[in-house]
Amino acid sequence: MRLLIYLVGILALVSCQNSQEVEIENVDWTHYLGGPESNQYSSLKQVTPENVNRLEQAWVYHTGDGDSLGRTQIQCNPIIIDGILYGSSPKLKFFALNAKTGEKIWEFDPFAGEAYKQFGMGVNRGLSFWTDGTEKRILCTAKDNLYAIDAETGSPITSFGENGKVSLHTGLGDEFANYFIVANTPGIIYKDLIIQGARVNEATGAAPGHIRAFNVKTGELAWIFHTIPKPGEFGHDTWPAEAYKRMGGANSWAGLSLDEERGIVFVPTGSASYDFYGGDREGENLFANSLIALNAATGERIWHFQTVHHDVWDRDLPAPPNLVTVTHNGKKIDAVAQITKSAYVFLFDRETGEPLFPIEEVPVPASALEGESTWPTQPIPTKPPPFSRNRMLPEDVTDRTPEANAYAKTILQQSKEGDPFIPPTLEGTIVLPGFDGGGEWGGAAFDNSKGMMYVNGSDIPWILQMIPHETYEGSSMIEKGKSLYNVYCLACHGKDRKGGNVYATVPSLLGLKDRLQEPEVIAIINKGKGVMPAFEHIKEEDKEALAAFILEKENAPAYRGKSAGRENWPYPYYMNGYQRFKDSDGYPAIKPPWGTLNAIDLNKGEIAWKVTLGSHEELEAAGMDPTGTENYGGPVVTAGGLIFIAATMDNKIRAFSQENGDILWEAALPAAGFATPAVYAVDGKQYIVIACGGGKLGLPSGDAYVAFALGD
Repeated sequence: MRLLIYLVGILALVSCQNSQEVEIENVDWTHYLGGPESNQYSSLKQVTPENVNRLEQAWVYHTGDGDSLGRTQIQCNPIIIDGILYGSSPKLKFFALNAKTGEKIWEFDPFAGEAYKQFGMGVNRGLSFWTDGTEKRILCTAKDNLYAIDAETGSPITSFGENGKVSLHTGLGDEFANYFIVANTPGIIYKDLIIQGARVNEATGAAPGHIRAFNVKTGELAWIFHTIPKPGEFGHDTWPAEAYKRMGGANSWAGLSLDEERGIVFVPTGSASYDFYGGDREGENLFANSLIALNAATGERIWHFQTVHHDVWDRDLPAPPNLVTVTHNGKKIDAVAQITKSAYVFLFDRETGEPLFPIEEVPVPASALEGESTWPTQPIPTKPPPFSRNRMLPEDVTDRTPEANAYAKTILQQSKEGDPFIPPTLEGTIVLPGFDGGGEWGGAAFDNSKGMMYVNGSDIPWILQMIPHETYEGSSMIEKGKSLYNVYCLACHGKDRKGGNVYATVPSLLGLKDRLQEPEVIAIINKGKGVMPAFEHIKEEDKEALAAFILEKENAPAYRGKSAGRENWPYPYYMNGYQRFKDSDGYPAIKPPWGTLNAIDLNKGEIAWKVTLGSHEELEAAGMDPTGTENYGGPVVTAGGLIFIAATMDNKIRAFSQENGDILWEAALPAAGFATPAVYAVDGKQYIVIACGGGKLGLPSGDAYVAFALGD
């Protein structure tokens, strides 16, 4: 009898295991960040805390077009549909792979090879998939076009738009026809529509960031929502009367989330242009820096909440919001949670926009800059607390070495610090978290069964300094070129023109005279290159002056323009470059941790745990505790109880315990994984795949996608 019971038990266990294998035969990663809710969650649980140490490399795919000299990247979170992985390369080629083996099926190059070198624009973070049950399409963007590709062949669908593409300028108006616009993040599919955001210039001459929906079959514009409202539209009175004719920004570059059942698309937007001075845009500036709930079928506004009024700190909403279910006051509530660069989490009722935790309008300092009228208050959520530090005081200065401490203290004493919303100043304002967060485009993961959000943050201070814009009458060509450089180039290439580590992915301009001639430099100014947008609108004589300064032409002629004054830059100030606040050895000037992974209980509005994310091994070898690193890319959480994240400067991917944040597994990558992983299953096996593109923060570029699975 006991033997019979034992055999029945064994059969039941085998049956259970077999049914689980059937259940996970194929599990897709259908959307950017996992699903329309942007929750970066997988129901797969084959990999667990008990067996995660058995993960090993299953396959690797090299795209073949990484370029460390050009500091290319891969920020793509690929999608996996029916055993096929769709992704993008450093130079924006799109491809399909066998998701089980990594073998290439097809590749589509929108730039036809050489054209990328002149016209390529930045990075791609993902693709969109549409099907009517018969036809399958991939929707993706490159430069200023939206493409429709046959998912089976990789060929453009010529019935979509003009021979397979639609211009992202569509619907913006003739006055913005030649303005810079791209879309690094994919749109989201609702029925037969693709709802699309965009990236625009963040300085003068910016296009408006209107949200548009295009018909997936034809490419026709279905609706448009004006993020800079026109007369008669809600929010028009929060701008100067004719702002809609000339202002830009208020764009959704970070991606969208969709409640398919309710038909609501949630749109996070960025700041208005110019990012750091708003003397020409007095008012709150709706719908910049806002979470907007729109009717996905029509584009009509349902509700909105502005997270920063009249932004002059570049506090774009950096990631799609998470559509979550939480328990609040004993009731289950469908909610929307928005992370921010400031490391706040705003939590709202999904249908009404009512905050689930109180949000206070807190008085903030006024600007002392000429012509600037900053808003007197800013909204601060009372719960949860910030997941990264948001103010730097003297006691926070690095004590890594006495020399580093003294160096950083000197800079801090010369700068404005304390309140998170100190406006930009001539002395320099400490911005913490920096312009890249806090929260960033990697997004947050969420587990509905636990009400728990998992989000990585960077605790890196930056320095925001404004410089008066000088007038140069009768300038020499070099003097004029320097003035133009300060306006158009300094923010990215830096005061010393070195670019590189301090200035993210931007290359050095030193020694350019040995590599390029004036016509080549002017061609790049006209057309852009890599992450640099085109500046074709600059006057010809100003392009010559800029080239003369960059190429250090000692015998340059006198400037031949009428004036070298403010005609090219309409503001009394410009920002002195994207400067991380670093110590004398190039490390962050604040005490560690510099990068963290956080678990936030959205039911209670509390941080459940916080752990250091990433390692500077040379500092640990010298006796320091793990410091964490600045990080780009986000986490994914699985039903198996694990959090997978790369994102760090040390070229690793890690698995953390969902319960307490313990590191359970890590593996070296061929380049830094500055992307969000994807989790899927093919033929009963669970895979975790990460794009390893490097390229940021002065690190080498890579070209690999690496997939991991349990070894036998």
